[in-house]
Amino acid sequence: MDRLEAMSFLILAVEHGSLSAAARSSRVPLATLSRKISDLEALIGSRLLVRSTRKLTLTDAGIAYLEAARRILDQVEEAERQASGEFTAPKGELVITAPLMFGRLHVLPIVADFLATFPAITVKLVLIDRNVDLVGDHVDVAIRIGRLPDSSMFATPIGVMRMVTAASPRFLKSHGTPKRPEDLSAIPCVTVDTPQPFPAWRLKSGTRTATVDVPILARLVVSTASAASEAAVRGVGVTQLLHYQVFDAVEASDLQLILEEFEPDAAPVHLLHASRGHMPLKLRRFLDFATPLFRERLAHIAAARPAVGPDGSGLAGAS
Repeated sequence: MDRLEAMSFLILAVEHGSLSAAARSSRVPLATLSRKISDLEALIGSRLLVRSTRKLTLTDAGIAYLEAARRILDQVEEAERQASGEFTAPKGELVITAPLMFGRLHVLPIVADFLATFPAITVKLVLIDRNVDLVGDHVDVAIRIGRLPDSSMFATPIGVMRMVTAASPRFLKSHGTPKRPEDLSAIPCVTVDTPQPFPAWRLKSGTRTATVDVPILARLVVSTASAASEAAVRGVGVTQLLHYQVFDAVEASDLQLILEEFEPDAAPVHLLHASRGHMPLKLRRFLDFATPLFRERLAHIAAARPAVGPDGSGLAGAS
């Protein structure tokens, strides 16, 4: 039997919670995957999984064996990379993931320049608005906006990102400019679809020391940030988005930032990668190449501030 393959099937079964889900993920017949794990149990002479109709449970022996199997497969993968030259020359495929809109606007240009500089490296760029499992999905590096949970990952800070509130000058002229967070409750808003049953936006309170969730009148609900920005430009309502998502519209004076003094604390932005022992050169080269470029782009966004018109009102366009 192929012991390494059986170890991989065992890990997949535990991660997915069922043999059938693991079989679908690995694209092998369920009977084949189940037999491979049973053969592994017979080989080592110990039961690793307790199978039931509802879930899989590791035995005590299974818990210890699973940890050892993960270490072994990681070591085999690293040995294969070393043998292929990934640790002696920057080559091979690099898998990068980022939020959809941020990836299109800011990651793709940097990746294009990186590919021109390193012709032996190829990139798979996964743009998706959810956090993927770097280890389980075989992702080399992720761009993450927001607080990071404690983990064994390495995180390189590249900047911060504001959460801003914006509307078109035409909309503000007809509806008035909100002065306090609670003013938003009576104004048409454009929101991005979320699981929350009652949409609310988080802003600083009047004391600027604590945050409050302000109930929002969602005149239009859309599925993407780019659609929300476009709807706000067209005067549908006020929207709250990450600064980069409205940056171009603000620079063009199509949107105006409001309630800036009540913004919540800016979110950190990191390059995240798995904390493996010896880093492949393709990853090291990308981190060295991309980190200063990302920091430059984020610093430019963070430095942008609206100009002040003759009447004292904020006008977008200055940076």
